[in-house]
Amino acid sequence: MPDLGSSRRKLKIAIGAMLAADVVAMAVLFSPLVGSADSRAQQLSQLKLELQTKAHEVEPLRGMDKKIVLAKDQINGFYKDRFAAKDSDLVNELGKLASENGVRIQLAKYAKEEAESSGVIPVAIEGSFSGDYLQLVRFINALERSKLFFMVHSVELAGEGTGSVKLEIKLHSYLRSGA
Repeated sequence: MPDLGSSRRKLKIAIGAMLAADVVAMAVLFSPLVGSADSRAQQLSQLKLELQTKAHEVEPLRGMDKKIVLAKDQINGFYKDRFAAKDSDLVNELGKLASENGVRIQLAKYAKEEAESSGVIPVAIEGSFSGDYLQLVRFINALERSKLFFMVHSVELAGEGTGSVKLEIKLHSYLRSGA
């Protein structure tokens, strides 16, 4: 006959271990370390909100490798379309804009500056122009709308006795280096 005393003792030990595990589980459940069900639900909703915020923050970074290639292509296109390849292109464009707007070029000075790391060479341009006021306004507007990139830094107007106006202008443009 099997020994029931030994089986009974093993059974009591197993039941005691399960009761101890239940007591530990109840203590953890109701302890201040875990918190109440409401605080756990609140913490969960806060973590979900934080996850959504972080996902929204990194959304613009998705596909960054493709965006960088596209941006480089757009920059190269901008340089090719808007920056002159030669000094003479700047001179020709300025002369063309002046003649189209009835403005006379009195003096124009071009000074290349040190090349930038981005592959462009800044060119400082100082010029004296004359014409009537409306022609000079149209000329400045044409400079700003020109296909070549001109940045107007300063404009000085002076009236002359004959009704024409003298324009002193300082601007910048750029040349593509290596072109």
